[in-house]
Amino acid sequence: MNTSLHLLIIQNNTPMRKLFTTLFLLLFTSISFAQETKKDTLKTEEITVVKPYSPTISEAFKIKENPTIDTQSFQKEQVNYSIFSVPVASTFTPSKGKAQGLKRAPKERLFDNYVSAGFGNYTTPSVQAFLHAGNPRYNDFGLFLNYHSSEGGINDVLLDDNFSNIKAAIYYKQFERDFNWKVTGDYNRQQINYYGLPTDITFTENVLSNMDEEQVYNNISAGGSIIFDDAIFQSASIEVSNFFDSYNSNELQLLVKPSFEFPISTEIIKTDVLVAYLNGKFDQDYTASNEIKYSFLNLGVNPNFEVLRDDLSINLGVKLYYTFNLENSSNAFKAYPNVTASYKVVDDVFILLAGVTGDLIQNSYEDFTQANPFVSPTLNVQQTDQQYKAFIGAKGKLASNIGYNVNVNYVSEKDKALFVQNPTKTNGSILVSNAYEAGNSFQVVYDNVNTINFLGEINIEVSKEFQVGAGFHYANYSTTDALEAWNLPDFTATISGEYKTEKWYVGTKIFFRGATKDYVITYGDALTDGTVVKNDAYIDLNFNGGYIFTNRLSVYGKINNAIGDNYNRFTNYPVQSIQFLAGVTYKFDIN
Repeated sequence: MNTSLHLLIIQNNTPMRKLFTTLFLLLFTSISFAQETKKDTLKTEEITVVKPYSPTISEAFKIKENPTIDTQSFQKEQVNYSIFSVPVASTFTPSKGKAQGLKRAPKERLFDNYVSAGFGNYTTPSVQAFLHAGNPRYNDFGLFLNYHSSEGGINDVLLDDNFSNIKAAIYYKQFERDFNWKVTGDYNRQQINYYGLPTDITFTENVLSNMDEEQVYNNISAGGSIIFDDAIFQSASIEVSNFFDSYNSNELQLLVKPSFEFPISTEIIKTDVLVAYLNGKFDQDYTASNEIKYSFLNLGVNPNFEVLRDDLSINLGVKLYYTFNLENSSNAFKAYPNVTASYKVVDDVFILLAGVTGDLIQNSYEDFTQANPFVSPTLNVQQTDQQYKAFIGAKGKLASNIGYNVNVNYVSEKDKALFVQNPTKTNGSILVSNAYEAGNSFQVVYDNVNTINFLGEINIEVSKEFQVGAGFHYANYSTTDALEAWNLPDFTATISGEYKTEKWYVGTKIFFRGATKDYVITYGDALTDGTVVKNDAYIDLNFNGGYIFTNRLSVYGKINNAIGDNYNRFTNYPVQSIQFLAGVTYKFDIN
């Protein structure tokens, strides 16, 4: 368009010329645009030119209101973190530094060694000691001794009721850079008497004087263990023990337990392996006709896959065994579930527990004597097949100082061991070959038993000095062949409390045990003509306390069976009445 021409025409002011000028402009403008359109190939469009924006401070402005963001359209992405740990060899040994801090009240000094000695009624001495030395960074070795005995004195008992117990153990530990190892040696001697004669039989002096009621159990064992740091082969232990008694009974056990850990992604699989060998013999059975021998070899593996997710913890495992009954030349494969889970429903206030487990229980003569020291050395030793144990429970804290734990479970067991009194071989005037044959010992019988258990406990920390606790166990037994679950209580409970200050402490424990039942066969009766007898429930009240003179020297005192009840734990076996024991403890260091 020609701009100079436009300006010239506009400067003429006559009316006609104005009209002519207007028409001329319209015509010229249309011709000009037509010519430009014809020469320009661009279409009539809106063209947006974009270039980098370079803001200046003057262009800034303040947002006057907060924007509204829609968070519903975004989903939280689950991110899993894992660390691939690679051990790096290092010869660097840090030197100990001396910490500087605020002045505080002197802390109680802890000593590594102690000796304790006491004495009580029924002529009851008690001695205990622990001694050890070594360098905490390299090694540690020590010795433990414990002796406790009593001359007896239970009312209306015809035979000696004294007892003694001696334990001694030594160990040596070595601490290496990548692993630690330990070797141990133990000796235990337990002496008891078969003093529980039937009260419905009158024994002559000749029969009593010819009885040697003493029985002594001995156990010698040695073993070792090793623990590795950050390795697939986590640990291993081995133990061999020999258990024998005064009647030439002998039992040998060998246990080997290696443990492995395999990382898989962010999870791990823990696997425990078991090699267990048991071999034993008794000189005779209870009828004094045949020697008893037993021998078992159990090979087991227990893999467990652990899943940890925030408040959820799951263990998926199984226990597999191949067991050999070497004496009977038979073998079998056994499999048991080992699945457990816990879920924090409300942090640490309410944690839900559930699972199903099972196991192969290898019974032994030594285990039976620990549960009932008055068994005869004529036992039938077998395995117990705990097919499964299904449970559900909860634990947590009702408050910061109150903890609880409740559990309900159902257990199905094949060949569960039960203690039953042996039938007597004398009417009181006939001599017996062995002291345990006068109706004063127990045998082991096996039965299929299903059990429903209810358990619960609560612990209350009233203050830093005062704590109390209580627990109970109720069991309902269902047997297959036995008339009752012999010598198993249906209810037990404990209540305990302890108060401790800087200089003295006192505690108490109340133990309640429900009634039990036994099967008694009198002299001359058939095995099927026995009588079910009941051992009454009892309460055992105990106290303990002490005074601390210095951080090295203190005295203590104990009162057991404070009620003074001569209750029967087993048929015809009353316990000592009220028992007092007092002593002194001295602590010290060797290094």
